[in-house]
Amino acid sequence: MRSAFGCATLGLLLLLVAGTFDAEPLYVTGSALLLLGAGAAAWISAGAWGASVHRELDTRSVVEEQPLSMRIEASAGRLPLPPGWIDEPLLPEPVRFSAGRRTARVRVEVTFGRRGRRMLPPPALVLRDPFGLAQRVVTGSEPDELLVLPRVLPVTATAGGEEGQTAHARASLTAAAETEIDGLRPHREGAPASRIHWPAFARGAGLMERKLISEADSRPLIVLDPRAPESPEALDAAVRAAASLVVHFAKRGGCGLLLPGDRRAHVIERDLLAWPQAHVRLALVEEHAGPALMAAQNRRGLIAFVAARTVDRVPRGLGRTPGGCLLVIPGSLPNRRAVIEVAGCRGYVGARTGSAALLATVGGAA
Repeated sequence: MRSAFGCATLGLLLLLVAGTFDAEPLYVTGSALLLLGAGAAAWISAGAWGASVHRELDTRSVVEEQPLSMRIEASAGRLPLPPGWIDEPLLPEPVRFSAGRRTARVRVEVTFGRRGRRMLPPPALVLRDPFGLAQRVVTGSEPDELLVLPRVLPVTATAGGEEGQTAHARASLTAAAETEIDGLRPHREGAPASRIHWPAFARGAGLMERKLISEADSRPLIVLDPRAPESPEALDAAVRAAASLVVHFAKRGGCGLLLPGDRRAHVIERDLLAWPQAHVRLALVEEHAGPALMAAQNRRGLIAFVAARTVDRVPRGLGRTPGGCLLVIPGSLPNRRAVIEVAGCRGYVGARTGSAALLATVGGAA
């Protein structure tokens, strides 16, 4: 309002000079400036009284590169809105509207290229007279919080072995020795009769079968190590690779996911009911902590170790698992051929692991 008050003050001074020196031509100029400044200030102040602006998001979480729709609405108070514009921080330039409106609406679609939590500053409603003398800014109540989830991309196999080796490896991975009971579950059609728990059937609980520990341990496990990334892009690529591998293996029988700060792996079944929670955890992964590798040892299935930096070998102890180990990094290793590619990362066979066995576990990625 400084310009409007200055204009009105100048007009008042001209009127005083005109009255003091009886300069009649100054009366017209002084009156015009006084009315212009005071009128602009009164118009904009009255139009801003009770006006509001708010943003409405279609969802509070969105995947990277997926369009997010939002609506920004400016509402007038007792009087129609003066001319002005809606200043949305996510838009490259403000959206202007003419005077006399009761409401002004803007629909926006934006995309986010990187995962993580986003705090969106509130939009602002700027009201300004045509001469630029008076201006009032009405802001939204509080910022909006948005969670950007990492993308899930296809897993592509780049190398393989002979057909006989692949079939033998698949059979050996699905027929692991089962020795210890890990609880009961409903009987599945086609399961061996030796697994049926007859005491539960006698109690009227229906057909139940024994669930064996090695059956869960034979599933692939994805271990994410976000420490010391070469760049923020490398960290995001590693997180996308981990998310893609989790969904890939989960759809083929289930898998586990070991994240930094967890002592036990998250289990994602074929139905993907546990995937949304794991997806959120992946979106919030930071580079400060590493995974608890003790939880990944003594497993029978494949371990996919995903690192955010270029390393040439998996950590000590992981490469001796019966199911083998897959090293996934955002870079490339000289004189070594990658067996899979996913989300800009490459996967290499770990120690004591054949490419045929590994590709059989991947399950024919395309």
